[in-house]
Amino acid sequence: NFTVKWDGEWQITLEVFRDLGAAFMVAIVIIYMLIVGWFQNFKTPIVMMLAIPLSLIGIVFGHWLLGAYFTATSFIGMIALAGVMVRNSVLLIDFIEIRLQDGVPLKQAIIEAGAVRTSPILLTTGAVVIGASIILFDPLFQGLAISLVFGAIVSTILTLLVVPLIYYITERKKWENVSEVSIKNDEEAL
Repeated sequence: NFTVKWDGEWQITLEVFRDLGAAFMVAIVIIYMLIVGWFQNFKTPIVMMLAIPLSLIGIVFGHWLLGAYFTATSFIGMIALAGVMVRNSVLLIDFIEIRLQDGVPLKQAIIEAGAVRTSPILLTTGAVVIGASIILFDPLFQGLAISLVFGAIVSTILTLLVVPLIYYITERKKWENVSEVSIKNDEEAL
């Protein structure tokens, strides 16, 4: 008669990843609630939070490229990176919405947001990458550094492309209707 006891290192690993997963979900919910509170909209924060799964592409790629295991510190880096990457989306979309309220057409507002907000976004990413690259080859914190460095680089590049595109797709009809109404009002005023 044999029995298997699930204990030791695997049990600790399971518990750590379970707890970090719960912390990650709590962080995502809090980030979402904060953005909803700021923008008074339930759909736009979802577009902004696309940066989080985009960072996962970089995190997985970085671990694969360096042949490193995904550790608890990697998970901590992923959680920390979520807030930074959502900030990039907030910078873009906030600027787009400010320009839209000024009466600028949607396409032009998106192009202007990319032109104006890319520098601050790249500076933030650069600071994260430089700060984390110092611990990139530390045996204990390598997973954290890989998550921050590769997740930040890939997420930033993809955020600058994907988030404005998805925002355009989701908001196109709303802002086309607004611009048509304003054009009619302008014509009637003349």
